[in-house]
Amino acid sequence: MTTARLVPVTVEMDGEELDAEDAWHLVRRHGLKEIAVQSFRRFRYGDGFTNSRALALQAALAVVPFLLAVAGLAADIDDDAWSRVIGATVNAVAPGGGSDDALARAAQGSEESGEVALVIGLLFSTISMTTAMAQIERGSNRIYGIRRDRPAPWKYGRAAVFTVLLAVPVGTGFVLLVAGGAFADAMVAEYGWSDTTHLVWDVARWPAGLALLVVAIATLFNHSPRRRQPALSWLALGSAVAVSLSMVAAAGLALYVRVSASFDTTYGPLGGIIALLLWSLLSSMGLFYGIAVCAQLEAIRGHEPEPALDDPGRPHHQSVSKHV
Repeated sequence: MTTARLVPVTVEMDGEELDAEDAWHLVRRHGLKEIAVQSFRRFRYGDGFTNSRALALQAALAVVPFLLAVAGLAADIDDDAWSRVIGATVNAVAPGGGSDDALARAAQGSEESGEVALVIGLLFSTISMTTAMAQIERGSNRIYGIRRDRPAPWKYGRAAVFTVLLAVPVGTGFVLLVAGGAFADAMVAEYGWSDTTHLVWDVARWPAGLALLVVAIATLFNHSPRRRQPALSWLALGSAVAVSLSMVAAAGLALYVRVSASFDTTYGPLGGIIALLLWSLLSSMGLFYGIAVCAQLEAIRGHEPEPALDDPGRPHHQSVSKHV
């Protein structure tokens, strides 16, 4: 149950949708610190932590079968060089990373086993991602102060559609940012990429990956809540915040795992899964905080800057204290 204040649907005086220029005007007027604090309050009172935990589990359950599906695709490809490239790329993003090359070995398996892994992996990954998309709708509604989701057929039907539509841009952006280096190294080894090509790839993959993720997540922000949303460029600010927090979380977690001698000792073979769960949780929190930024900016634009509903117990407590 959300206790975040309902965000009014706002448009310009001429009926046009709010855009990025309006968003930046509000940020400059009220200040980054105030917007950040108010957005966190909206995130907290909109059950952001609860929905982040649920989304993290669903996302983690989708990642592993998806990687198995990609490994199966690699095994099903007749070109051995491409199979090895895909296997090396999958191994770079798989839980356990370089310490566990099980997925890379799976990518070099038989064609029959590859087809089985591809079909089953895609099936379970699609189901998990559909529930994750539905969870994003639920969390978005609560942050916007909306207490009821769409009817179940519409909710899960839309979730399935967006899973299919956004799978390619989100997956491509993720691979470019996280596994782009491993892919380039594999292309050097298998296809003889030159140093210049390798350098161009390393430079270009960052803005391309970030742009794909920001646009894809802004599109998700546009359609997840059960309300009329502002223009996509308005939502791009919160989307950029979500992507930035996710990348910071990934970099910080990778650094911690690399420098911490106790991580592998404590978790052993489960270390990769634990790292995946931690990254999923931090990224989910970043996603819903980005939604909270969009919601809070629109609430300020609609002259409802207070993120949370009034606490009915607080006036009584104050009156009692004053009386005493």
